[in-house]
Amino acid sequence: MHWLLSGPLSTERLTVKIADLPERLHGKKLVQMSDFHYDGLRLSEEMLERAIAVSNAAKPDLVLLTGDYVTTSPEPIHALVLRLKRLQSRAGIYAILGNHDIRHRHSQTEITAALNNIGIHVLWNQIAYPLGKELPIVGLADQCSQEFNPTSVMSQLDPATPRIVLSHNPDTAEILQAWRVDLQLSGHTHGGQIVIPGIGPVALYYKKIVRRIPTKIRRRIPGLRRDYSVLRHWEWSQGLHRVGDNQLYVNRGLGTYEPGRLFCPPEVTILTLQSA
Repeated sequence: MHWLLSGPLSTERLTVKIADLPERLHGKKLVQMSDFHYDGLRLSEEMLERAIAVSNAAKPDLVLLTGDYVTTSPEPIHALVLRLKRLQSRAGIYAILGNHDIRHRHSQTEITAALNNIGIHVLWNQIAYPLGKELPIVGLADQCSQEFNPTSVMSQLDPATPRIVLSHNPDTAEILQAWRVDLQLSGHTHGGQIVIPGIGPVALYYKKIVRRIPTKIRRRIPGLRRDYSVLRHWEWSQGLHRVGDNQLYVNRGLGTYEPGRLFCPPEVTILTLQSA
């Protein structure tokens, strides 16, 4: 995607408070990246190179990738991992898959293998402990998969134990209110891509306004053909949110779909953990 349509890379820095966080984990730094859509069209090599450089410069304790490495065919993952090999992290790199990563029959297997082969740990309804038993990292299957089953994973954890949950689609935050989630990291939305300052993403108003336009007319206008039904809670399309007792952070992603981004730049997120 040309930089004029994508916009410059933004580095978002925030401190996240977590109850019961052990003192030794106070100040730990995490980097999140999401929604690469690496297919030769939606993410430039320059943008990807810059994102990796920003991540490495942060000297993170942990790098977390929240899905959609490709768009359709899984083939581009083999070129993408050659770039992702340059990512640096003290405690490793952990990843989940998004809906685009399981689109074809063999996509999940191929993408998982490619990431694992360069030392990126892909979690699919699994729990990992790169920062120790006191702060599990939970990676869920994508919501559109028949294997999406948070009960089977979350029930393995002691309710007194803080945890970080990786779940590609932020809509899952509604379901995850049934459990303790100190921080959920998601992507999927691209931040809405087109945002009106002071009002919010256009997608938030799509059903209210655009769908009043007759279908025959909408189909003739490219900007109105877009299907915003991929998300229910567009109010959670980017940034930090409180969902019940849980916290949700939604990354705007690196890749860009047509017609481009407006007031919604691609992002790398740097999160610092703090005891609540």
